[in-house]
Amino acid sequence: MTVRTAESSADGGRQTEVTPRYIVPAPRARNGQWLLAGLLLAGAAQLIAVAVVTSADRIASPAPWWLVLLATAPAPLAAIAAFAPLAVGRVAVVAAVAAVFAGLIAGITHNGLFFAPALVALVIGGARLWRVS
Repeated sequence: MTVRTAESSADGGRQTEVTPRYIVPAPRARNGQWLLAGLLLAGAAQLIAVAVVTSADRIASPAPWWLVLLATAPAPLAAIAAFAPLAVGRVAVVAAVAAVFAGLIAGITHNGLFFAPALVALVIGGARLWRVS
């Protein structure tokens, strides 16, 4: 850290300026909101999918692949996309969109539509993430 102290003759006080040696880059503010919205929406829909998997009124005796996919993948992938560095976030948002889209299409007649708002938020956040250089 660099600390500079200067005396001001006008007000008679001392001013101290502290400059950190390492500056942490600011989070991706523009697309961070969309990715956080995608994370929250995917997490909420994932809780619904987990409730369907563990309920007594299951769709099928062994849970179908799309329900297991929707009950496990969206929220962790969206969290990685929202909080990881840029290169990892780009890969994670593509994987999150692919997982949510595949599960939504396969389970469109059951509870796949709960993931539609999360898909929209992840697509917009991902598009903005790919625009950042």
